[in-house]
Amino acid sequence: MFTPLRLAILATSAIALPALAAGPLQVESKVLAEQKTRAPDGTVRVALAPVRRVVPGDRVTFVLAYRNTGTQPLGNVVLDNPVPKGIAYRAPAPTSAAPEVSVDGKTYGALASLRVASGTGTTRAATADDVTHVRWRLARPITAGAQGQLAFEAVLR
Repeated sequence: MFTPLRLAILATSAIALPALAAGPLQVESKVLAEQKTRAPDGTVRVALAPVRRVVPGDRVTFVLAYRNTGTQPLGNVVLDNPVPKGIAYRAPAPTSAAPEVSVDGKTYGALASLRVASGTGTTRAATADDVTHVRWRLARPITAGAQGQLAFEAVLR
């Protein structure tokens, strides 16, 4: 089982390219989990909240929030998030652009286009469980002061 602290540490593995060590591109990564609350009328409301405790099978959402704190637009930005061990990628979050995915950290594309080696020396179609990295290429420059976020859903193995 992952504790909230461990998930928070794993979530900070997002990489922003081009590498801007102390540059104007600020990236914050967080892990959210579905939290269900029951109203007095019996209806159930589902919202995303910071992870407090998760167990295998729980759905989590990894969020990468980015902001240009500089005075010039930032172009050719790529945000890459390794999928931590013990986490299985499922899909882009409903409010997020679809990412490119990778099963080896080198080759990226749509999941349907990727293949993985099988134990018999052949390959098979990749599945969501094979995803090791999630990457977004921002199509437009991030203007000065602009911000946004990208997210993907996963499940704790």
